[in-house]
Amino acid sequence: MTQPLYALGDIHGQFDMLQKALARIERDGGPDAAVVFTGDLTDRGPNSRQVVEHLITQIAEGKNWTVIKGNHDRMFGWFLQDHPKFDIELPVGLDWLNPRLGGDKTLASYGVKIDETSRYYQVHAAARTAVPAEHLAFLNALPLHYETDDYIFVHAGIRPDVALAAQTERDLLWIREPFLSHSAPRAKMIIHGHTALEAPQLYSNRLNLDGGAGYGRPLTPVVIDNKQIFCLGAHGRVLLEQSAL
Repeated sequence: MTQPLYALGDIHGQFDMLQKALARIERDGGPDAAVVFTGDLTDRGPNSRQVVEHLITQIAEGKNWTVIKGNHDRMFGWFLQDHPKFDIELPVGLDWLNPRLGGDKTLASYGVKIDETSRYYQVHAAARTAVPAEHLAFLNALPLHYETDDYIFVHAGIRPDVALAAQTERDLLWIREPFLSHSAPRAKMIIHGHTALEAPQLYSNRLNLDGGAGYGRPLTPVVIDNKQIFCLGAHGRVLLEQSAL
């Protein structure tokens, strides 16, 4: 009998929600529970710094946690390069600092304020001073996927009918279609976030963990136990029923 595996989707700077979710996991699985985080630790919510700091600290203290990189985590890291790099997946005229993306909230959590008088060179210089090198190194080093015997964890999804080793970083961090509408059976279930819903949702060949915490909705962990998948609510496990696409 394998041990339960816990998973959390997009946290988006919601540190208070993260603490509550981790408390539920510990009540259900104990302090040594294995947890996979599917990325987007940062942006939109108010406490990205605390989220990153907590993950770094707890992993260093021996928590059995695996953290995957999300597209927002990469945008954060790219902005802090010597010369800021912007993601070509974004719509023209929209960048990471825009409130829709939430980079402004991330930098505010590090003490970097942005207003209508700010210039990119000023914000960039302030951010490179304010963000600890340890945080940047942690985000940059995050893997793009995690695989078990039965599941593949990624941030956004995979390109259908392409081997995992042949997937591009762009696919793993950004893809929606044709991944979301692909209903054919897979050798392993894909567990992902990225596409915000009202709550985690199970489909025939994938599980979407993103319940919209970045927009103020609850951050709900799931537990995988003997190939059954449960949401872990305030009152314990609730079996997830399969939804239609």
